[in-house]
Amino acid sequence: MTEQESAWSVPEPRSVHEVKMDEESSILLRRHGNPDGTRLILSHGNGLAIDFYYPFWSLLTQDFDVIVHDLRNHGWNPVGGLENHSVPTLVGDHDRILEEIGEQFGQKPQVGVFHSVSCLTPLISESKGSEYSALVLFDPPLCKPGRNFRDFEEAAIRMAKSARRRSHQFKTKSAFTELFGIFPTYKAAVPGTVDLLADTTLRESPDGEGFELRCPREYEAQIIDYASVFGAFIDFSKIRCPVKVLGADPTLPYSYLPSLNLSDISSVDYDFLPDATHMLQLEQPEECVAVMRDFIDSALV
Repeated sequence: MTEQESAWSVPEPRSVHEVKMDEESSILLRRHGNPDGTRLILSHGNGLAIDFYYPFWSLLTQDFDVIVHDLRNHGWNPVGGLENHSVPTLVGDHDRILEEIGEQFGQKPQVGVFHSVSCLTPLISESKGSEYSALVLFDPPLCKPGRNFRDFEEAAIRMAKSARRRSHQFKTKSAFTELFGIFPTYKAAVPGTVDLLADTTLRESPDGEGFELRCPREYEAQIIDYASVFGAFIDFSKIRCPVKVLGADPTLPYSYLPSLNLSDISSVDYDFLPDATHMLQLEQPEECVAVMRDFIDSALV
């Protein structure tokens, strides 16, 4: 895609299905792609939205049955109470969503494709991935206890403070894109990424005066506060399906949390993409898809 062709437009889904989580929260499942293909279930990182990853998952819709959903209080979903916004709640949502997908769309081979904090949901779930034929995890927020964990935790504390201070209301989308256009987080991403970020993570303010974050900043920060604690104790040996982890380049200065090399964990098929940061699906979407396809082909034999 060239600079002149940098606008991304997420197509209307084949279908939309609302799943009630509790009295005030629901999650909207959207189905794209080829209904006859292997099912892919995709979700996203903290504070973002799965439609933001369209440059990545648009490459999958010809061959796969693609079901996307936002985490609670993100993206298409309504905003509920902050008291129910936690990693354990996201895990419960994940389990409820899988039940609903089976009821609505039937049973068939399915692969979970998750990025960042959403990677924790199948790993922490009591089912330990048993509903999946395979899992593909992009740069999950994992770290072992020890010195590296202290570095990880210090970075998380800084991030949470930053999230609580970030601007949350904008007079125009242009004001948002001008601000985020100078951030290093997306400097290596495909053209049009910051415009897509505005389209997928902002909603019109209730008072009609500009735009606000779909996931409020306090919600984003609260997940950061505790996600690293859960990520420190993931046991991949207990996961009941093949797992592929594709990480950011661990030799680069990190723009999110320290990127980890998991090659010493024998139960994980681990790779990293050279020169890729935490936002690797938006920086190298074709490479991410190629690695993922190879893994799925081998896992589903």
